[in-house]
Amino acid sequence: MITTLPASSSLGLASLPHFNRPTYLMCPPEWYDVDYVINPWMAGNLHQPSRDTAFMQWKSLYQELQRIADVRVLHAREGSPDMVFVAHAALVQHGIAAISSFTHPQRQTEERHLRQWLEDAGFLLWATPRETCFEGEGDALFDANGGHLWAAHGVRTCKISHRHVADAWHMPVTSLHLVDPRFYHLDLCFAPLSGGYLLYFPEAFDAASRGKIEAKYGADKRVMLSESEAIQFGCNVINIGRDIFMGAVRTDLAKRLKERGFEVTELELSEFQRGGGSAKALALRLSDMDVTHRAGRPGLATHL
Repeated sequence: MITTLPASSSLGLASLPHFNRPTYLMCPPEWYDVDYVINPWMAGNLHQPSRDTAFMQWKSLYQELQRIADVRVLHAREGSPDMVFVAHAALVQHGIAAISSFTHPQRQTEERHLRQWLEDAGFLLWATPRETCFEGEGDALFDANGGHLWAAHGVRTCKISHRHVADAWHMPVTSLHLVDPRFYHLDLCFAPLSGGYLLYFPEAFDAASRGKIEAKYGADKRVMLSESEAIQFGCNVINIGRDIFMGAVRTDLAKRLKERGFEVTELELSEFQRGGGSAKALALRLSDMDVTHRAGRPGLATHL
């Protein structure tokens, strides 16, 4: 069922949550583990993550984000070990949240918990039919201005979900085809950045999709990752204005981003990479894109 407001209901739209500073939602790794294999990164990592190490790594990212953003917390639930990857569960803009319809039954238990949190927080919910697979910010990302949606399909996500999700905001969407099973989510190989830049791994896409990307982003705005950088989750970053938070990548990627004016904070997130995610997957953006990117580095108040 799709929850909507009538077009004439300006009062209803005005009542939707609006944020005047960057705001994110995170979920602590209280029950995190690799309990099953539903992506290539999990293979060989069953029950390998250390929960104590994972919590320390998560807390480090949480504290770094707190310096420049509000961070809200979704409580973890037993039986949903991947809830920590909260960005996969929805896509948010203008107080509207498109709720995921996870491909794998192991993750479908997460949907109701986030749906309840968002409903209680006043968001308008845009549901995706169960038969139409869609996995939130894992599969779809706004450009830096928030006026265009990029969405991917391939191993896990249905192309037909793209138009349905974009209709939540009545905006254009560009579909990209993922061809490497290691990069089953868009956020593993594609990251629009402030200033019109793009961080991406070209070989994750078919030729037609690479052409769409190159038509939108000039060569001077494209930061291309090597395969070595991509498999270190170099695209799975959080970008707030000129700040980038990312898992440690042992190449000169941070230097290349700094040369383009970004402040880069690298963090150890190895325990989460065993499960198929890094910084981006651990934080769901709630604030609008324009609010998120006009942030500066001075500390901002944080509310839980």
